[in-house]
Amino acid sequence: MQVKKRMVRKLVTIPPNTSILKAMEVMRNNSIRHLPVVDGGNLVGFVTEGDLRQASLLSMVDKVSIEDVMIKNPVTVSPEDSLEEAAKLIYYHKIGGLPVVKGKKLVGIITIVDILQAFIQLMGILKSSSRIDLILGARANAFEEVSRVFKEHRAEIISVGMSNHKDRKKRIYYFRLEKCLLQPLVASLRARGYKVLSAME
Repeated sequence: MQVKKRMVRKLVTIPPNTSILKAMEVMRNNSIRHLPVVDGGNLVGFVTEGDLRQASLLSMVDKVSIEDVMIKNPVTVSPEDSLEEAAKLIYYHKIGGLPVVKGKKLVGIITIVDILQAFIQLMGILKSSSRIDLILGARANAFEEVSRVFKEHRAEIISVGMSNHKDRKKRIYYFRLEKCLLQPLVASLRARGYKVLSAME
């Protein structure tokens, strides 16, 4: 999924000459923790709630502008980038959000909350569902065969996860399914030689 499908488009922004106190007020009134700093539609900086808190401790805070404390070269993503790429940037840089830019123009913002919501929906975690964890082993076309077994039992796959074990024979596959009766499905999988580790309805 691309960033543009999950990013926030209705943005609250501030110009670089905004005072610290005004920026804090804007954040508080809009219940946000990140503020893009924009000049003529172009992103020129980024400021977080933490940046403003630190700046507010300065004795001359009323004379300090956002331009003095903003991140001048923030980490950004393109609207065409994947959510996975945005998630990696947030993780590696230990930040809570990313401005989304097209060229230099600010077109959105994506936060860790937006990404988490997308992954929760993709994984079907909040849906009423069933789950089977099993080891496919190293046999050829195992995934296709298991998928056919699910289809035979009218079990719809919502999502599939996989452990990162280097030994393919020991990798665990986590199948999240539409809510269904698992006992006959588990019996069919075991009859074909697959090791079912757990089944949760």
